[in-house]
Amino acid sequence: MSDWWRGAVVYQIYPRSFQDSDGDGIGDLKGIIARLDHVASLGVDAIWLSPVFTSPMADMGYDVSDYCDIDPLFGTLADFDALVTRAHELGLKVIIDQVLSHSSDQHPYFIESRKSRKNPKADWYVWADAKPDGSPPNNWVSVFGGSAWEWDSRRRQYYLHNFLASQPDFNFHNPDVQDWLLGTMRFWLERGVDGFRLDTVNFYFHDARLRDNGPELREENEPAVNPYEMQDHEYSKCRPENLPFLERMRALLDEFDDRTMVGEVGEGPRRALKVMEEYTSGKRLHMAYSFDMLGPKFTPEHFRSRIEGFFTAAPDSCPMWAFSNHDVIRHVTRWEKFGPQDDVAKLAAAMLLAFEGTICLYQGEELGQTETDIEYHELTDPPGIRFWPDYKGRDGCRTPMVWDASAQGGFTTGTPWLPVKAPQLARNVAAQEVPGSVLEAYRSLLAWRKTSALLDGRSTFFDVTPPVLAFRRDAGATSVLCVFNLSDTAVTVPVKGLDALDGPSSGAALKAGKLTLAPCGWAWSRASALASAG
Repeated sequence: MSDWWRGAVVYQIYPRSFQDSDGDGIGDLKGIIARLDHVASLGVDAIWLSPVFTSPMADMGYDVSDYCDIDPLFGTLADFDALVTRAHELGLKVIIDQVLSHSSDQHPYFIESRKSRKNPKADWYVWADAKPDGSPPNNWVSVFGGSAWEWDSRRRQYYLHNFLASQPDFNFHNPDVQDWLLGTMRFWLERGVDGFRLDTVNFYFHDARLRDNGPELREENEPAVNPYEMQDHEYSKCRPENLPFLERMRALLDEFDDRTMVGEVGEGPRRALKVMEEYTSGKRLHMAYSFDMLGPKFTPEHFRSRIEGFFTAAPDSCPMWAFSNHDVIRHVTRWEKFGPQDDVAKLAAAMLLAFEGTICLYQGEELGQTETDIEYHELTDPPGIRFWPDYKGRDGCRTPMVWDASAQGGFTTGTPWLPVKAPQLARNVAAQEVPGSVLEAYRSLLAWRKTSALLDGRSTFFDVTPPVLAFRRDAGATSVLCVFNLSDTAVTVPVKGLDALDGPSSGAALKAGKLTLAPCGWAWSRASALASAG
């Protein structure tokens, strides 16, 4: 068994928006196959496919109605097999999204479960009686707004849904449910997938006593846009019963060679590091996908605290860091006040690819892609529709990949499911096949990273004055000193043990023991283990 995943770079593909091969405006598996050369050319190690299973698409595939088949929108099982084969030919591992905490309400097992309180699947989902006044069993709320309980008139009970009402939660307290879900994972392992990204991995078990959640200790005084943010979800997720099930999952993967699991740990900052440590300890998850860098914070203190915090708690475990994904505003837009877009994009690339752990890049990130401004009539995302205009949803980061400057960016010959607008069209792949582009920066950084201590070195952070972030990565006899200016103002940093810059940089100059960094400037440099900054 190899640890290929440790320190790897994974490229997330959102299939609906990557490449359409048949003109229906929705990306598909054949389209992905046609564009895999681009992904391989970046120098990444693996791809992660967001869900492609059969689904009514109420939540764009995160509501599964058949766990062992491909939705016709995306193609067929044969197309999937062809994608895995082509990816492996290009040296890319394939990780697929597994949505195990809940299914679609169109899944045959839920359709059966809701028919009566006495049928073979009656206990496969989380059902509970109403309170005497007819209200839900407790105060749990849905991530997408409103109560986490939906009344069903056939059973005359409530069922639990942590997300949409059309996404009922499985009852993991039923061992038959666990066995069946593990069987669906085995199906894909036997088809040759290299691993799983586990959606909402800390939501599997709920408190069997259905105790009320308490209030969240919030820093802000004003009410949250979404009431979900106002609760401490002590009883609705992160239950201790999760851990033995993760061990069962790990035992399944260990039956196969070189497979991996990364869990999406959706948890608030107060408990996130603790949950990540628990979930990656021992024979559980290989990696934990962190939300900690997907928000607005862009400070040296924040990035340092997340990395040091994780490795202090779990020195032998592996985090997966990301700046963007299909659920959050693209980071070039989130952090646009810190400098010009291209400069912020390159600075972010240099930082992320220097962090200790496994790295995840989201499609279009290598272009410095920005958030699309979506109007209300263009929305498809349920929480965006519900909380507009204070929260515009996730459509803005899900718009199609742009390959060239043609009308729809080379994504489709039809009408795309989300619009391709001018600011995004300008950042197309073809236009960036030139020196100095964001795309060229990603390729060069990824290539250099593979030959250095950035691949697997441990981190030593230095006490420098903000807005500078500085650390060294050490792996055996090799070291890399990394220094970043997280601002739009030039800074000068004292450095020791470094006579010249020996690595990629931007806006950096070293003279007489002082490193000057232009706005959004940065430097990677091979160094000795005695090199330091500050």
